[in-house]
Amino acid sequence: MPSVHRTWTLMFMMGLLMIAMVFALVACSGEPLTTREQDTLVGTGVGAGGGALIGAAVGHPAAGALVGGAAGGVTGYAVGNHEQNEEDRRYYDGY
Repeated sequence: MPSVHRTWTLMFMMGLLMIAMVFALVACSGEPLTTREQDTLVGTGVGAGGGALIGAAVGHPAAGALVGGAAGGVTGYAVGNHEQNEEDRRYYDGY
């Protein structure tokens, strides 16, 4: 049975791999990032940083970073989606 430390280390490494994959996909897109994509990336970064700080305070920085990154990404996407829809609306309405 794996130890708790090994499990958290594995989760942390998987989180880093997922973040690296996202950056690799974004870097290969060739187009400038949309407002939605920018806000999602910023939300993920801020959430992961904040989650790591809070997680470190209770002894689990990797878990905090994963949870914070996921929550920040979802929140960033929601904000970016709203902003993108408003930009599209203004564009098509001629404002």
